[in-house]
Amino acid sequence: MAQVLSLGVLLSAETNRSSFSSKSLKLDKRTKTSISAPRKGKLNPSHKTQKVNLEISPHRAVSAVRLMRIEMGGAFADLLNEKGKGSGANEMGYVGRTLGFRTRDLEDRDLRLVTDIVGGTIRWKRYLDHLISSLCHDANTFTRMEPLLLQILRIGFYEIIKLDMPPYAVVDENVRLAKVALRHGAGNMVNAILRKLVLHMENSSLPLPKLEGDDRTQARALATLHSHPVWMVRRWTKHLGQEEAIRLMMWNNSDPSFSLRANSGKGVSRADLVTKLDVLKVPHELSFYLNDFVRMKTGLQMVIQAGLLKEGLCSVQDESAGLVVSVVDPQPGESIVDCCAAPGGKTLYMASLLSGKGMVHAVDINEGRLRILKETAKLHQVDDVITTIHADFRTFSDNNTMKCDKVLLDAPCSGLGVLSKRADLRWNRKLEDMEQLKNLQDELLDAASLLVKPGGVLVYSTCSIDPEENEERIAAFLLRHPDFCIDPIGRYVPPDFVTEHGFYFSNPVKHFLDGAFAARLSRAI
Repeated sequence: MAQVLSLGVLLSAETNRSSFSSKSLKLDKRTKTSISAPRKGKLNPSHKTQKVNLEISPHRAVSAVRLMRIEMGGAFADLLNEKGKGSGANEMGYVGRTLGFRTRDLEDRDLRLVTDIVGGTIRWKRYLDHLISSLCHDANTFTRMEPLLLQILRIGFYEIIKLDMPPYAVVDENVRLAKVALRHGAGNMVNAILRKLVLHMENSSLPLPKLEGDDRTQARALATLHSHPVWMVRRWTKHLGQEEAIRLMMWNNSDPSFSLRANSGKGVSRADLVTKLDVLKVPHELSFYLNDFVRMKTGLQMVIQAGLLKEGLCSVQDESAGLVVSVVDPQPGESIVDCCAAPGGKTLYMASLLSGKGMVHAVDINEGRLRILKETAKLHQVDDVITTIHADFRTFSDNNTMKCDKVLLDAPCSGLGVLSKRADLRWNRKLEDMEQLKNLQDELLDAASLLVKPGGVLVYSTCSIDPEENEERIAAFLLRHPDFCIDPIGRYVPPDFVTEHGFYFSNPVKHFLDGAFAARLSRAI
């Protein structure tokens, strides 16, 4: 179980740091009034039977339930492992308890479809909801729609519009799911709305907004056409210009690519990893920037099923995160603090570069995730150079006199650079979050500075592309701490990633990587 949990954590190792509080996703009005949502306690009598229904498409049933869980805050849009399990619970069992019947087990093709449909439906939610509401009989039909029915419609719309599946097969399958999971009338509604969509598709007449009018009107249209919150569109249009903002949204809506890091701490070279991938016939290419990394667009499920992650031979880690570790430049014998370490992707990579000499002090407020990090460190054979410390870092630094060679603050942030992988994140972030995050980042930077020895290095990084979380935080910090200065990172990463101020920045549109930022600051001797 520990390995399954660590796998789930490490799949999201460089994106989940963007979560800055433990509060669950907010319920919307449809969720609060749902009669279809699973509840604790006594189940609906219809849920007791749980007969196997071979007529219902299993990937659609699983996708509908998973989308319900994500919208209600019970799960992230993460990947299913080889047995169809997600978030540590049996996926098929959850489907049975929610819908009142079971389907056949998921096959490999079903798993891929669940991943595609869940991720894609979440990315395109605003776009899909606009079309669904436009094709409903009236506005109240959409606003009062129960959550499970809405998810079934979203799946049908996504399959027809974005996956180019045979329309009438999609209609038939989703109508059947609605009738069995809900009631006959729900199936009739799905049938009517999906058939309207098919007619509009055939006539090339989808009811979409036009890009015209003033800036606000255009922002709303772009938000619908590219399925992003309006506040993000306005922010990016202001900072980047409309054309670049559109390219960024197109990247966020594309199928995510992944990178694997060969675990050199366990003696696995990139050549060893490539040999394993060749045997599995997984398409891949070597990283242009990092010697331990391999890129892949498809085949991650095959890697998972083959056990490469469970055996600790490699980790899923984006190259943008690996380049942050390059900015830290860990050297054997050094003492390093990772201030907000969990889930531990950068911690493990730094430890692997110490060659068994030195120490990475991994501090985090989440004890459970630290425990998983500790277990994974053993699996990767780098536990001898990692010490885990359960603490609020702000309190820890105040009460600790230790001074280290290097301190990495991979700060909680908005995650605006990883929206391609974290499909659900765009809908969970609010504009008002930004001010709260900036205050937290300033507090953590001040705390991190206390642990840097004279002549030592402080590295501040985020998985955000927003200048208010990046350059502006560094400028404010330097005003408060004149004993620190910028150490240009040109010696540590390729020139293409170096900004005019000497910071590291990966641009998703330009570099085809997650967006990330890092500043290297030296403390005066």
